[in-house]
Amino acid sequence: MQGIDLFSGAGGMSLGATACGIDVKYAVELDAHAAATFTLNHPGTALQNVDIRTIRAASFPKVSRKQPTVVFGGPPCQGFSTSNQTNRNRSNVNNWLFKEYLRVVKEVRPDWVVFENVKGLIETEGGFFMDAVLSGFGKLGYATSHFVLNSADFGVPQKRNRLFIIASLHGCHVSAPKPSTSNPVTVREALVDLPSLENGDTRDLAPYRSNAANDYGRKMRRGARRCWNNLVTANALHIVERYKYIPQGGNWQDIPKKLMGNYTDRSRCHTGIYHRLREDEPSVVIGNFRKNMLVHPWEHRGLSVREAARLQSFPDNFRFVGSIGFQQQQVGNAVPPLQARAVFELLTSRT
Repeated sequence: MQGIDLFSGAGGMSLGATACGIDVKYAVELDAHAAATFTLNHPGTALQNVDIRTIRAASFPKVSRKQPTVVFGGPPCQGFSTSNQTNRNRSNVNNWLFKEYLRVVKEVRPDWVVFENVKGLIETEGGFFMDAVLSGFGKLGYATSHFVLNSADFGVPQKRNRLFIIASLHGCHVSAPKPSTSNPVTVREALVDLPSLENGDTRDLAPYRSNAANDYGRKMRRGARRCWNNLVTANALHIVERYKYIPQGGNWQDIPKKLMGNYTDRSRCHTGIYHRLREDEPSVVIGNFRKNMLVHPWEHRGLSVREAARLQSFPDNFRFVGSIGFQQQQVGNAVPPLQARAVFELLTSRT
């Protein structure tokens, strides 16, 4: 099977696809920093760093009509996120990029489509966008199946619900993949062997803290002795002081009022702000982990880029590029590769 990755980002879905033997021939990504990361880690894929509005079927000359094809990816999802109440409506221009996705599918006519997005797409505008996507595929002659998957059910040390719509040109319907584990990977299992770091650490390449302590660590390390992207946001000292009061599973509410003087109304703080991860269970969603100030489970600092990538199931030889802010954004926006793999296995088992 050959693949085309739309809105590819750094390439989490492409990792899941290639793990299933899919030859990802093309990717499309507008953000230059994410595109650079994709190109570095997927040298066999021709990436087009352009706006999807410029893409046509002729943009993919190496796609063979003799091979089954899958188009996959998810349009920008911030406008559908339940945490973004401001732009969860029809006036947000980015909420309409799914139409460009459908246009590319119409021109390419792949055998399969994997459309990924946040669970909030189902609820936004009373289901208007969800219905528009499903009816759009239907008008193109595709049979659709859809389901919401929790990444923790598929070996990812993170509780992250994502919507997947599977469209088949040949009338096939698929059921949601069965969980691959009943014993989710915990934060401790994911992070325990990674380098010990400090607030504001700038060591990109660093040796591991210890030998791989479990199967997940071995899977992520793949025999490596050092890992990349050990970058940590440099928080002000008064912020680091706040971290010391937060227990695992706690948040800003555990910080003494006298240390929160710059918050005029503490009651309006989001519950996810200053959340310290629990080591004995999967992580909360790794989204904008810098803005949310997610706290390391046993060190008084934010998460490093590599730690967040581990919690997303990116292998340690996957290197993110750009400034620390752009790297953090790429990790947070990505689809967990192990979650994506479980979805693509549904397709490759049928070809």
